[in-house]
Amino acid sequence: MSIWNKWLCAAAFGLAAAFNPAYAQTFPNRVITLVIPFAPGGSTSIVGRVIADKMSEILGEKVVVDNRPGAGGTVGTKAVAKSDPDGYTIALGYTGTLAIGPSLYKNAGYDPRKDFAPIGLIGNAPNSLVVHPSFPAKSVAELIAYAKANPGKVNFGSAGAGTVSHITGEYFAASAGITLIHIPYKGTGPALTDLLGGHIPMAFAPIPASHPNISAGKLRALAVTSATRSSLLPEVPTIAESGLPGFDASLYYGLVAPAGTPRPVIDKLNAALQAALASADVKKQLGLDGTEITPGTPEDYAAFIDKDEKKWAGLVKASGVAQE
Repeated sequence: MSIWNKWLCAAAFGLAAAFNPAYAQTFPNRVITLVIPFAPGGSTSIVGRVIADKMSEILGEKVVVDNRPGAGGTVGTKAVAKSDPDGYTIALGYTGTLAIGPSLYKNAGYDPRKDFAPIGLIGNAPNSLVVHPSFPAKSVAELIAYAKANPGKVNFGSAGAGTVSHITGEYFAASAGITLIHIPYKGTGPALTDLLGGHIPMAFAPIPASHPNISAGKLRALAVTSATRSSLLPEVPTIAESGLPGFDASLYYGLVAPAGTPRPVIDKLNAALQAALASADVKKQLGLDGTEITPGTPEDYAAFIDKDEKKWAGLVKASGVAQE
């Protein structure tokens, strides 16, 4: 079947479902797949699995997680954009995929504004700048001084080319006037594994993924990338207060469905998401991982996607790392 025919079929299905009250009333009546476009072990998996488990309870149907890593998260995100708009395949929306990917890759395969029906925001969390305990720098200032004294010899790991952790690293290097060598991995988990093993000296990693190792003393946190300190790591300074005023790079998570998904289905998914975020156990689990919950309507998330994409598109352009 051609792409055009697939699109027509999907559009026809969405239109038919939108005018079929019985469809919305019976939704969901089978398993829902939540695509997380990164490898297991990273912040997206941590957040996504917490939400999937609670939404399963609320909806009365299983929400299963499907990790599909590749190309900075754009592979899995594109797959959801092209899937049937019936509510049974949704994606964990993320700053890296909806705000960075479309600018980083010439042919990401989707438009964050046109190809998705936002369901709702989940929350946000800053990245952490972490180093192996053997690395000589014990502060951002010392790291910058070390990198200037050893130009081109300091590597940093990320969750992959085009991910938030990658662009944050480029943003940091440009702001500090230093050169860092990017080492991409297929997800935060693999990057942290190599960092813990001493194969790379530093990485930018989401706090939900790095915090356990920081607490255990296996990694040293030099800073967080948000404008304010993290409640989970209150003793760790921000990059902005460590000599680079104005630096701010936070991560945002949400849920999206393919464009054309019937509004009654979106509303049911949003209601389930809001209920999940309001539950005590989800608040506790996400809070322990440093994620600040930011619930809202589909319209709130749509407006946020537009704003966030504009911000990160500028950072991608300034970094000069856009790819073909």
